[in-house]
Amino acid sequence: MATLETSVSEPHAENPPKGARWRLIGPGIVVAATGVGAGDLVATLVAGSRYGYALLWAAIVGCVVKIALAEATGRWHLATGETMFSGWRSLGAWTSVYFGIYVVIWGFLYGATAMTASALPLNALFPALSLNTWAVISGIAGLLFVAFNKYAIFETVMKVLIGIMFLTVVTLAFLVAPNVPAALAGLVPTVPSGAGVYTLGLIGGVGGTITMAAYGYWVNEKGWTTPAWIPVMRLDNRVGYIVTGVFVIAMLIIGAELLHATQTELMGGDRGLLDLDDILRERYGPIVSTMFLVGFFTTSFSSLLGVWNGVSLLFADFVANLRGTEHIPETRDERSLPFRLYLLWLTFPPMLLLLIGRPFALVIAYGALGAFFMPFLALTLLWLLNSSRAPSEWRNGWLSNGLLSAAALIFLVLCVKELVDLF
Repeated sequence: MATLETSVSEPHAENPPKGARWRLIGPGIVVAATGVGAGDLVATLVAGSRYGYALLWAAIVGCVVKIALAEATGRWHLATGETMFSGWRSLGAWTSVYFGIYVVIWGFLYGATAMTASALPLNALFPALSLNTWAVISGIAGLLFVAFNKYAIFETVMKVLIGIMFLTVVTLAFLVAPNVPAALAGLVPTVPSGAGVYTLGLIGGVGGTITMAAYGYWVNEKGWTTPAWIPVMRLDNRVGYIVTGVFVIAMLIIGAELLHATQTELMGGDRGLLDLDDILRERYGPIVSTMFLVGFFTTSFSSLLGVWNGVSLLFADFVANLRGTEHIPETRDERSLPFRLYLLWLTFPPMLLLLIGRPFALVIAYGALGAFFMPFLALTLLWLLNSSRAPSEWRNGWLSNGLLSAAALIFLVLCVKELVDLF
């Protein structure tokens, strides 16, 4: 019988080792760390500042929904031996057209967003360099790290980053002394007056991005490639999103205690986290403020690294499918030319936006295409995993269908709202 060390070191072991499965956990941590960025910190803080603990239940439901989506993505990869994009392509050419346009526009605009989010705490910690300078440094650092490291090192660094951000935020939540009775009351589903769409946004938004589709690719990069790994994948996925759930709850506690109680408003966007830094500095001193800024940076930079790696894998698979080389692993992995070209696309063209701002037409296209992605993911997973494309024993059961249907409905409502707001 193979030892644990032998099994882990093999790039594509047919079966997981017996016992000690906790030691194999990794891709779930990566997708969770990538999905929770600075924007999610702000959204959860605002939820706490506006409604106190009333929407705590929504944050938990959101994590359950993400567990269902990521599990379905990983199950598709392992049960069929096909990638997510191969599944999409089997549904028709329209999926390739949509994804191709979306991934190019999204990468261009998101690259600038990710670099700026990583630069904000660095600029606050080290103001000698400008915000744009730190943004450029962050983008190039992400490019070099992802381009010259294999998945195993990437996963290890992501675990360290999420460990730092987790400890930072949970420590702050304890420091602000949560109101335990109010928090327990927040576990009962209620929707404050006028907060219906905002509640759906909290359920659907935190931890939900295009990188959820990358989970199956990270599972394969880990060396999990057969249905025998599905139980390990499920454990991995749950651990990752339980960590996310604790993280989100901690941020909501901070918002409820520091902002709701004092009726403090945050600046819009990621810069609102600098307002929180000022409050922490005033109330608890520079050590706590610095600790928060470090957590802010690890949250933002882990998202940047995750996107640089995960979405580049998606793009490489997209190109391999168009070329008809999707069954040759070397055409869609971290060494492939499309992977490296998309890395460059995420890094250098967006630097122009740091200087000139965002063109209106691109912002509209980004919003319209992006609003449709999460319902697209949920609906296509429902389609694929209830069809003959998946082996019968690994098709959706009633629980998966129920959760994915709920996710699709939530994301469709949010999609319509975003489109109405845009146009």
